Amino acid sequence: MNQHENQSAFSPRVFCIGRNYVGHVSELKSAIPEKPVVFIKPASCLVPPGRAIRFPGHGQDLQHEVEVVIRIGKAGKAMSCEEAFSMIDGVTLGLDLTLRDVQTGLKQKGLPWEMAKAFDQSAPIGEFLPYNGSLDLTGIQFCCMVNGSVRQRGITGDMIFSIDKLIVELSAVWLLRPGDMIYTGTPSGVGPLRAGDRIVIESDQLGYFAWNVIA
Repeated sequence: MNQHENQSAFSPRVFCIGRNYVGHVSELKSAIPEKPVVFIKPASCLVPPGRAIRFPGHGQDLQHEVEVVIRIGKAGKAMSCEEAFSMIDGVTLGLDLTLRDVQTGLKQKGLPWEMAKAFDQSAPIGEFLPYNGSLDLTGIQFCCMVNGSVRQRGITGDMIFSIDKLIVELSAVWLLRPGDMIYTGTPSGVGPLRAGDRIVIESDQLGYFAWNVIA
């Protein structure tokens, strides 16, 4: 079997990009990265709109990070920005839920982030809007609201690494496959979630998606 065969046998991968907006880098008191910061979540992290999100039991400081998410539509590697755009078949919003207290402890020990970032239900995902090239991927405005109060606002033009560059960078390491998703990073304003909260992510271009957090 060659690398392009039997693509349907694989579960989609959820690639996530950290520190991709200057404002978020500043609030984390981190340095601006020279290359994209990449980590991966399993498919069990995905939560469709309207399904309850259970507060994870292995941490206390659960925080929201709203992100634009793109979906890959064909297998391959993008060697140029033009090829990168041709691989996209859908765009939506999602949440990279993070246990910040757990992440801080792991960072202090020099350990990987999976316990803080890749737990079940840590990647709520909206419904994908088909992408045909007409949507300006540098001009998507989006926001995150908790219990009716705006917590985050962003525009994709403020990314440190643009969507096409992210696809090229990921392609240098992985053969991308249909269904793979890329969470492209969060703007500033990340904050806590508690059981009983209702979280909404919204974009005039992409839609409105909501979840309730339960104990």
